[in-house]
Amino acid sequence: MPTPTPTPPKPTDDGSSQDRLRSFARYSGIGVQMLATIGLSTWAGYWLDGHFQNKTPWFTLSLMLLGLFAALYNVIRSVTKNQ
Repeated sequence: MPTPTPTPPKPTDDGSSQDRLRSFARYSGIGVQMLATIGLSTWAGYWLDGHFQNKTPWFTLSLMLLGLFAALYNVIRSVTKNQ
């Protein structure tokens, strides 16, 4: 009686490794964009506080919060747009 040859594994429906790599690149790009938005807006506020010689960091705080909300809006918009 001949021995049966093993059958190759069936491809799974969860996506290929290329799809996973594409998703990883997309979401890591969103994270870098979020970091850049918050960082640049905070730096601009810090520069404005130094330029106008403010004793309290109002520009830093307000632009940091504005950058945070803008980055969160962009993340939510880009994640829900493609689903």
